[in-house]
Amino acid sequence: MKVTIKDTGVSVTPLCFGTSGLGDMPDTYGYEVSEARARETLDAIFESEVNFIDTSNNYGFGRSEARVGDAIRARGGLPNGFVISTKLDRDMETQRLDADRARRSLEESLTRLGVDKVGILHLHDPEHVADVAEITRDGGAMDELFKMKEEGLADAVGLAMGKNDLMMELVQKWPFDTIISHNRWTILNRSASDIFDYARAQGIAVFNAAPYAGGVLAKGADVMPRISYSPADASALEPVRQIETICAEHGIAPGAVALQFSMRTDGIASTICGVSKPERVTQTLEWASVEIPAAVWSALEAVPVDMNDPEAHRDYKLG
Repeated sequence: MKVTIKDTGVSVTPLCFGTSGLGDMPDTYGYEVSEARARETLDAIFESEVNFIDTSNNYGFGRSEARVGDAIRARGGLPNGFVISTKLDRDMETQRLDADRARRSLEESLTRLGVDKVGILHLHDPEHVADVAEITRDGGAMDELFKMKEEGLADAVGLAMGKNDLMMELVQKWPFDTIISHNRWTILNRSASDIFDYARAQGIAVFNAAPYAGGVLAKGADVMPRISYSPADASALEPVRQIETICAEHGIAPGAVALQFSMRTDGIASTICGVSKPERVTQTLEWASVEIPAAVWSALEAVPVDMNDPEAHRDYKLG
């Protein structure tokens, strides 16, 4: 069943595939993704029942959008009813995101993607810009975002970012259709709870990204000893190992539990899961539908929950 976003006419599936990893970002994820592998993954996405992908101007310095666009062109165009979400990003040399940069960001995205408009357009990562005032002032990047919607370049507009305090401030000031928060509503971390509650009360569609805490809940603490894109020591990984033990006792994949934790949360319109190979597309769909015993959810209540910023010590890179 799809969720319709406000009065925008945009309807999305409860699952969305994130494509940042398809832009080849080894500094962030710890592995490389070739162009051929990215194409195979995108073909698997387009052939699935999911109608929603998320990308960004700056993922892989534009490689994610370029690869998505190449896949769309190879298929003869975007499938009917398919929704692309992308983002307005700062200039990566100057870190500026004023109205002019926002306009150039969208133009770059549309060119790479090979489309005239996008279903959803988010302003991205304002916490990392040189001057937030360039975004929030009259005539700034935020006003430009809503102007793009008025011009028909995006059907819905929103805010995608990490830091909760600034996000709450911005969400309370502008009438967004959607928001994206990442790594902040998982089995390990619930720091986005206040923002999600506020957004739901305002009718803003909530998209929850990175339910696997950057991959560790999907791949395991031994394979990927990183939480929210940062190296994790034994102490930080202990809750992950508790989750793995509980799941092993019931024969359930931790990734399935992590994914369904997000999907079963009231008010989350869609959960954004990054995939970087076609097998992960199939696996994600299986994890979304597997039956998880009530005993698992009960046991997980004993796992410690962090309410702090999960990316406080992240070395933010786009490669």
